[in-house]
Amino acid sequence: MKKYIGRRVLQLIPVLLGITLLSFFLLHTSSVTAIDMKEANTGGVLSEAERTAMEAELGLDQPLWKQYGTWLVQVLHGDFGTSYVSGKPVGSTFLSKLPATLELTVCSLLLTILLSFPLGVAAAVKKDSWLDRAIRFFSFIGNSLPNFFVALLLLYVFAVKLQWLPVLGSSQGWKGILLPSLTLAIAMAAKYTRQIRAAVLEELQKEYVTGARARGITEKKILYKSVLRSAMLAIVTLLGLSIGSLLGGTAIVETIFSWDGVGKMAIDAITMRDYPVMQAYVIWMALIYMVINLGTDLLYHGLDPRIRLGGEK
Repeated sequence: MKKYIGRRVLQLIPVLLGITLLSFFLLHTSSVTAIDMKEANTGGVLSEAERTAMEAELGLDQPLWKQYGTWLVQVLHGDFGTSYVSGKPVGSTFLSKLPATLELTVCSLLLTILLSFPLGVAAAVKKDSWLDRAIRFFSFIGNSLPNFFVALLLLYVFAVKLQWLPVLGSSQGWKGILLPSLTLAIAMAAKYTRQIRAAVLEELQKEYVTGARARGITEKKILYKSVLRSAMLAIVTLLGLSIGSLLGGTAIVETIFSWDGVGKMAIDAITMRDYPVMQAYVIWMALIYMVINLGTDLLYHGLDPRIRLGGEK
């Protein structure tokens, strides 16, 4: 197991370097720079001398390959640079936004699991009944609605009309997190409900279930002891991908609800051409998916020991 993890980590290093290299050069292909954005926001016009001085201060006067080399050396020393906009260290800015995104991720996943697992199992057990049809209908609707529409709809109903919950999120305590979490959970729960239903139905049709029934084992024991454990393998990958996207910050939802997390930070950085912040966000997203892919492999092995990891005999 340790050898497998070590080998996977070594394999991720060139992948991560490739991602940083590609993203760095792509981010700098834009004809609009951070200096142009500053000039537009201040409403003034910079002289050629002022523009040259700012480029030298930000390091934008250097060749692109040299900018990348300088940035990479700094990152390897734990320094992600300084924000072009705020003038603050990118690392500390990123860490200050991360707790809000982690909080939103945990709440969204809990709501998703609480909604999707009971509904998916119920739909499978009651296949082709009115309950199954109703669950499939609403899951189809939930999966079809874009997040921004769900967010605006929930805001209109619960914040504007009923005034039960606040419009803005981050500064409103536990009430503020309900609407953004529910917005994210609706789409994910709709998707997972259908996947869980399909996975449970597939397991219920296998021979070991027929054999268990022939031996007189109750349906509840078959369902909870065997079927759900096997069906979990089909759900682990989806959960991993969702965790990755949530930890990366769901930019649209965080922006709509003014949730001061990583996603909103990324949108602000893209708008202002704040390259150091954008590059730090790319690294964060790459690391998330790499770690989650490794964790998914290990979880597969834990759920089903028959699945061999690389190098096992």
